[in-house]
Amino acid sequence: MTFDSNSSNKKRQRNDKLSRYVVTGFGGLVLLTLVILITHLISQALPLTYIPSLKHLNTFTTSKSEALVSAGDIVNGQPLLVRNSDCRLGLKLLQDNTLVSNHEYIRPCEHVLSADSVMGENYIVDISPNALVRVLPVRSFNVSNNNLADMAAPPQTAQSVLTNNITFSLPKEVWKERESWDMALSSKWAVVSITHGDSVFVRWVNRKRPTHIVDKRFYNIDRLTLLPGSESVLLQVDQTLYLNRLRDEGVALLPVVGNVSASLDEKIVFPLAKDRTFFLMNSKTETLTRWVLSKTDKGLSFEQTYQIPLRNEKVKDVAEHASMNLVAVLTSNARVLLVNRVSGDVVSSQKIDDSAEQIIWYGNKLYGFSDSTLSVWEGQHLSGITTWSSLFDPQHYEGYETEETVWQTTSASDFQEAKFSLTPLLIGSIKASLLALLIAIPVAIGAAIYTAFFAKSRMRNIVKPAIELLEAIPSVLIGFIAAIWLSPKAEQFLFSFAFFLIVIPFVLIAVAVVQRPVAEYLPKHLRHGAELIFAIGGVFLLGFISVEFAPSIVLSLMGVEGFTLLAAESDSPIGKTTIVVALALGVAISPSIYSLAEDAINGVPTDLKHASFALGATRLQTLLHIVLHVALPGIVAAIMLGFGRAFGETMIVLMVTGNTPISSWGLIEGLRALTANLAIELPEADVSSAHYQILFFTACILFLFTFLVNTVAELIRQRIRGRAYYG
Repeated sequence: MTFDSNSSNKKRQRNDKLSRYVVTGFGGLVLLTLVILITHLISQALPLTYIPSLKHLNTFTTSKSEALVSAGDIVNGQPLLVRNSDCRLGLKLLQDNTLVSNHEYIRPCEHVLSADSVMGENYIVDISPNALVRVLPVRSFNVSNNNLADMAAPPQTAQSVLTNNITFSLPKEVWKERESWDMALSSKWAVVSITHGDSVFVRWVNRKRPTHIVDKRFYNIDRLTLLPGSESVLLQVDQTLYLNRLRDEGVALLPVVGNVSASLDEKIVFPLAKDRTFFLMNSKTETLTRWVLSKTDKGLSFEQTYQIPLRNEKVKDVAEHASMNLVAVLTSNARVLLVNRVSGDVVSSQKIDDSAEQIIWYGNKLYGFSDSTLSVWEGQHLSGITTWSSLFDPQHYEGYETEETVWQTTSASDFQEAKFSLTPLLIGSIKASLLALLIAIPVAIGAAIYTAFFAKSRMRNIVKPAIELLEAIPSVLIGFIAAIWLSPKAEQFLFSFAFFLIVIPFVLIAVAVVQRPVAEYLPKHLRHGAELIFAIGGVFLLGFISVEFAPSIVLSLMGVEGFTLLAAESDSPIGKTTIVVALALGVAISPSIYSLAEDAINGVPTDLKHASFALGATRLQTLLHIVLHVALPGIVAAIMLGFGRAFGETMIVLMVTGNTPISSWGLIEGLRALTANLAIELPEADVSSAHYQILFFTACILFLFTFLVNTVAELIRQRIRGRAYYG
């Protein structure tokens, strides 16, 4: 008997020990998974905190008889363009760390050969004595072999992309009398300026419709800068810059900025790729200012946004990165400043060799070149150009009238200003969550008070599981119902919803007052639970009145067209506004708040209630001064957990809202939440890009916020449980 007992005890101890190890192991796996998740989130967002820098890779030198005209991405197989003589341009490739000639573009010496670059693509410009202009992309030539080819034949004999070739003519008399000329390209326009004496002739040619030509002539101009991307021209007269837009009648000039201090042979205007932004160097004030195309009362014009101080140095060139808000500024002191183009923050400054006169970005490599040398630097940690002010402070973006907080990524377009403001996303999440709480708290807390304090045990055992079962409904189903049924009817019934929410407390109070006298006339077995029937009936009756009669009666008394007024006040469709989102979110989080609040109220010791009744307090007095007072921490914890769930909800806000990132606290405006933004953009973001890392940073914000809210709520729950346990 003793032997069997000892054997049984040892077996039980082994089982307990094994169970303890298994439970501990799985618990450790959960904690390890959480640590891995947090580590991954932080590691993906951490590069945003690194300081960007440039690492020198190599320097190449051309022969004495060659002058470098434009740089290509030679590291990745694109050619350089060099001038061999007045009548030939050569293409060079990089082989075995040496520049090797590949092709030559040869024309009669009466032709004028030049080159231009637009958005990272190089073009050869060929102008004949008869003023016929041909523009060919460098990539149209076959550079797959290393044989020197004579390109004296017409350019069409080379492999070319004909859609990028441009051919148009200039006035012969004007071209023959030229003193200087310039050309600029955009995706839509080719613009040529010809200077002769005190006049400047400008011809605009539409690249898609070459017969569409606009000619203008300006007089007494000191300096001219072509901005075809913004369909405008900058002109300097004395110390004032003027703007002439293509759509302006004739040569009307719009003053942009005065007191431009610089010599006429010094470059002071540095346009970015799409010509919607330019940087202006003012030698007198020793500042580099940024000007962006903005909406004004006179139409689109350029306005100053920020300035960068430069002491005892001038700007040689400015180059923008194709996919990041990064601008490199080359100064006369052989410095390269890495600047956030949106906020103007100088994130990094680095010394380079002093041979570079121009710079250009190709991918993450910065090329600096002069007539005879080409240097290559590799950008490291370039996503660190993202600054706190660019993420949270209002900025003056291209095309906007004032400073705004905007989220608008540009992963599908190069050389586009990306707007990475997180403010509208935070506002959207907080606004939707708080309004959802306003809807869910009265419903959930009211139901919890009824089932935990007023209802009998039998009624509680029926109602509570039924409400808690609603928590198992997938949020995608709630979002689907709201998107299919609620959103289309929102404009018609939005006033009805508001009327219902305002009036429902008064209706329930009236039901509470009336139901007790009426219940006295009911059979005894029907009296219990009659208050629930009365309440449900009152809610349905109010809902019917709110939909059928309230809008017409109230709006006619007010003398306004309610639906038209609501639509006029909102920039978003009424069915995609915050109120509609809050209604769906409120339904989704109500069961969670109800369940926890009901447990807190039901957990109040019975002795406290009986003591209150013994002292002559009514049930309402006991509820207000005893039950709710003791259960308040648990109720607060329930509300906080509901807020955390609403803040972290994805599918409802994704399906119901228009996902418009608007920085507005208005209830009839659209929104985009942090969670919905992650679901929409993360699958399309380029891995390791600044966009990708900022999305992970928003995931870290979301995780930290929900973690803190849930932790505080759990601490409050533990506190109330301890109080209840120890009496």
